[in-house]
Amino acid sequence: MPALCPVCCCALHLLSQDKRLARLAKAREAADKTVLRSPICCILGHVDVGKTKILDNIRRTNVQDGEAGGITQQIGATFVPADAIEKRTQPLRGSRPFDMKLPGLLVIDTPGHESFTNLRARGSGLCDVAVLIVDLMHGLEQQTIESINMLKMRKTPFIIALNKIDRLYQWKSLPDGPVRDAFKRQKEHVMKEFDDRSSQVFLQLNEQGLNVSLYWKNPDPRRYVNVVPTSAITGEGIPDLLQLMVKLTQTMMQDRLTLLSETQCTVLEVKTMEGLGTTVDVVLVNGTLREGDRIVVCGLSGPLVTRIKSLKTPQVMKEMRVKGMLVEHKEVRAAMGVKIVAPGLESAVAGTSLYVIGPEDDEEELKDSVMEDMADIFSKVDKSGEGVCVQASTLGSLEALLSFLDSPEVSIAVSGINIGPVHKRDVLRANVMNEKGAKKFAVILAFDVPVSREAREMAQEYNVRIFTADIIYHLFDQFTAYMKQIKAQEQEAARLEAVFPCTLQIMPTCVFNKKDPIVVGVEVVEGIARVGTPLAVPTQAGIELGRIASLELNHKAVDSARAGQSVAMKIEPGNAIEQSRMYGRHFDHNDQLVSKITRESINALKSHFADEMTKDDWRLVVKLKKVWGVQ
Repeated sequence: MPALCPVCCCALHLLSQDKRLARLAKAREAADKTVLRSPICCILGHVDVGKTKILDNIRRTNVQDGEAGGITQQIGATFVPADAIEKRTQPLRGSRPFDMKLPGLLVIDTPGHESFTNLRARGSGLCDVAVLIVDLMHGLEQQTIESINMLKMRKTPFIIALNKIDRLYQWKSLPDGPVRDAFKRQKEHVMKEFDDRSSQVFLQLNEQGLNVSLYWKNPDPRRYVNVVPTSAITGEGIPDLLQLMVKLTQTMMQDRLTLLSETQCTVLEVKTMEGLGTTVDVVLVNGTLREGDRIVVCGLSGPLVTRIKSLKTPQVMKEMRVKGMLVEHKEVRAAMGVKIVAPGLESAVAGTSLYVIGPEDDEEELKDSVMEDMADIFSKVDKSGEGVCVQASTLGSLEALLSFLDSPEVSIAVSGINIGPVHKRDVLRANVMNEKGAKKFAVILAFDVPVSREAREMAQEYNVRIFTADIIYHLFDQFTAYMKQIKAQEQEAARLEAVFPCTLQIMPTCVFNKKDPIVVGVEVVEGIARVGTPLAVPTQAGIELGRIASLELNHKAVDSARAGQSVAMKIEPGNAIEQSRMYGRHFDHNDQLVSKITRESINALKSHFADEMTKDDWRLVVKLKKVWGVQ
């Protein structure tokens, strides 16, 4: 990917921000506050927690009827209209009137955090409300925690669906019924099991910094997250969930949901389709898209300007079984999911904004605006050029991974980024670290992207490691395990060169062999005595004795001994001069033995063993530098 200058990206941001904000403010002033758009809803949670099944359950309302105004499947989203929600929530309301000011709910089809991270605009999520699915049987899992962190980071309102209540032993089903009515049908032991399991989950949620409450017991919805027990299989709790989503959005975010004339559109996915070429699936949040509109989208190498060839959505739900049947539209209005067919979209970046270039718009300004999405990303690339290479499927997932790597508890430097599958060129870029002598950073962290066969073969040839995973923490675990392995190898290679500082005092009653090898008992006065440490008597000339060959503490072999410990020590000579050294002739118990350090040995300590050194050890290094005249 050609490098985009971070400074240029920031300049683009500053130049276009004021104009864009002014344009949005003007659109808000002109908007009719009583006309609201559909809130955009994401469904998040761990794998196999029931995200797709809950989505299917919501989607199935009125599908069989195929009536006008029924649920329609759009590209990347399902529109659930107000009358469908009214019908589904009727058992919950009873005779109370249905008060819904929204046209419906736009539920993003692809469940999971991928879709959530892609619904972004200038760092704030386009997702208006989220449903976090938690498995009652298993509690919080890794992706659930990732989702919670993303929701908190984006400050997105959300509801927790405590799913799989039908798995409770001897659960009596009330298909598609309100959850409290379903609870009334259960035996005492069933409710006891629910209370026990839900209490455990609530405790786990508390540990993640969330105050939660069953929605009908919630003392303050602004301080406590609502929890709805659900069954995606039999439908209990789904009416409660839909009603809460409507209530949360239309009471707490009316300003945000005011329908604007200004086009707001986000690219969800970039797909190649047979007969159509490269297309983009987008969510149109505000405004209108028309066939023939000139649009600008963010590309990997810069802005892409093209013209809409056609706008497509699938057939209504009753014909969804007919694969590939798409309906063409001259124009589509917000809020809607739609497929855009246009030339030159091959390098479009999923998770970025799309703008329509109107007759009065400044095209250059819109180009600048569309590239703002890349500005923050480049600030996370290490300017020194030393670090791992990172690839992800979309800008949103790349942003999530970079934020994770940049966090204080992780702190992994990044030297290069890309979006999309890993190819040979990405391996060549990572190989630069080998050329710089930074072998440990010759790594590609591939988050939720495929790796081409050619790239794998080249990586093997060039000794570049590629780690792949679809969960951020799994990537981190793989990389840290690899770094530990590299560190162990580097330490082993540097072990002879690295000399730990020590001062030893010979015990006169513990002289077991006076010469070749010298075997004596010593007390470690300062520092750390390690097997392999070269020892000398610090006279003016310096009497070198050899290296510590072995240490025994309480008749057991040890690798090292710290200040205050007394050990038996064998010193092996390394040359003829050291072989001639003899206790009683060249030195005795009145002389201290110290480690023979050099500039190279100090550098090796700093590079490979710094975490094993204490402050006192470093003070002793400073003292020994003066003894041996080390600069």
